[in-house]
Amino acid sequence: MSDEITVVAILKTKAGCEETVAQAMAACVAPSRAEATNHQYVPNRDLDDPQTLIFIERWASRQALADHMETPHFKALAAALEGQLAAPLQIHILQPVAGA
Repeated sequence: MSDEITVVAILKTKAGCEETVAQAMAACVAPSRAEATNHQYVPNRDLDDPQTLIFIERWASRQALADHMETPHFKALAAALEGQLAAPLQIHILQPVAGA
């Protein structure tokens, strides 16, 4: 099995903070995609719940994700999110089910 992982990060914003969070997410896209171990980095908006924003990411490994979380652009995103979320960030780290 490959070490590659898919990450689903769910951000639930406070009312009125949706655009601020979306802009912070968008600012992190280009530098994250430039990381050699990144295979996908896409921010999404839930069409049925505008306060829910979701990153879909693919990384070469858990270590690649850990390294990403130490970059200046990720730390800037984390700082920009302070006080903007209505609930703790949910992070799901996934791999395909064997044989699927």
